Amino acid sequence: MENFKLVLPEHLNHYGYLFGGQLLKWVDESAYIAARLDYPVGEFVTVAMDQSVFLERVNLGEILRIEVKRTRVGRTSVVYQTTVNKALSREGHPDGALFSTTITFVCIGADGAKRPLPAA
Repeated sequence: MENFKLVLPEHLNHYGYLFGGQLLKWVDESAYIAARLDYPVGEFVTVAMDQSVFLERVNLGEILRIEVKRTRVGRTSVVYQTTVNKALSREGHPDGALFSTTITFVCIGADGAKRPLPAA
């Protein structure tokens, strides 16, 4: 699954670059959308996000491409690899990854307890 985000002034930190927390929010949200699309009747919560390393600063007006791929399915959990790239470089060509992480979601019931994943 692919998602795109436009970096606007309200997404910037006090140095004028994309706030890292905003990027983490977008990444988590994009992976959650992928999980819900894969399991439409499932309810999920994020339980883990592995190492978060920001490889490059992101400027105002950049368009980011967030790519999400399911990498592992367990009994109650599902894992997604999420990669963020600039959609276009200054020359109009795709850039390399500027952020990547693995996110684990657990399926929960109405009581908040883990439950088996529904059929995909």
